[in-house]
Amino acid sequence: MQRLAPLMEEPIDEEDQEEERGGRKGSTRSKSWKKWIKTQLQFIVFPKKPDMKLLLSVMGCPLFPVPPLSKISLQQVSSSAQYIIQQFAAATGCKKLAGEIKNTFVTGKITMTMVSDINSSTAVSSTSSVSHKGCFVMWQMLPEKWLIELVGGGHKVSAGSDGEITWRYTPWLGDHAAKGAIRPLRRALQGLDPLTISSVFSSAQFVGEKEINGKDCFILKLSTDQIDLSKRSDSTAEMIKHVAFGYFSQKSGLLICLEDSSLTRIQIPGTVPTYWETSMSSWMEDYRAIEGSEVVIAHSGKTDVLISRFGETLKGGISVTRMEEKWTIDDVAFDVPGLSVDCFIPPKEMKMDFHHQDAQKHLPNYNT
Repeated sequence: MQRLAPLMEEPIDEEDQEEERGGRKGSTRSKSWKKWIKTQLQFIVFPKKPDMKLLLSVMGCPLFPVPPLSKISLQQVSSSAQYIIQQFAAATGCKKLAGEIKNTFVTGKITMTMVSDINSSTAVSSTSSVSHKGCFVMWQMLPEKWLIELVGGGHKVSAGSDGEITWRYTPWLGDHAAKGAIRPLRRALQGLDPLTISSVFSSAQFVGEKEINGKDCFILKLSTDQIDLSKRSDSTAEMIKHVAFGYFSQKSGLLICLEDSSLTRIQIPGTVPTYWETSMSSWMEDYRAIEGSEVVIAHSGKTDVLISRFGETLKGGISVTRMEEKWTIDDVAFDVPGLSVDCFIPPKEMKMDFHHQDAQKHLPNYNT
């Protein structure tokens, strides 16, 4: 696939540029939220670090393994998982969001750190004590449209979904579409979007109980089906599994911990395969109501990531990389004026390429 042209580094200035040219009338859309992110990006400027590419690629805008249900009922209970989710919905007050809130706007700060890089054969660990600070802004139009921009270490990454295409942009890869089903942003499930959490875990399997940080929790499990795993694979990378676990407090009903792990087999023709296993664990903290609302979300938390590489091609045996992120939520607002479906349109080239591929899939095969 031919690499697409990267997005402009400051897409939020397009309307200002139009006004300066004087050739078009400026949009009447509210610019308050655009001014906020513009201001934040100007303040957070850091020298570029080599490890930031890996940190941002893994933790910046990851997707959750499983798509949400198209329709859910928080009133009916037909399984243990739905009972647990009903308690979660009551604890967070997210029932008030369904059908009443048109969009959501979130801002927050992050701190990313490359903890260590360990080689099992030499038992050598290179540890970085440098933390990279940044910020992010996220827009969401329930249920499937969302957009996030995140800055850290001198780089900006972004991702979004218009309900048909999920895409991501990084300065080193440009724009690229995510394969498989339309999935939600993992960051939204880190205690930030109770309605999406309820939708995703309503179809989960109850697998037991476990104590997490001194709290007794119910465990719900989700697994990506084989059809979607196949869609997310290609000729050189085969996704073998992608599973997720949610730990819900038996006392408060809140989501305390979120885990997911994936295993990918990578093999270039003519070589032996290498396996990558990525495990992410997030702990949510500081659950409290949003100012001016009764909806409760997690206002801070921490994510640990463990990347293991193994296979015959690695002379040193298993290679393990550890990294972590800490985050805090600054502001959450509902029904932001001016936020419309046009804000979630993917890059034009990607949209055209998506529809071209979709049309090719539906052409009749006269050879069968």
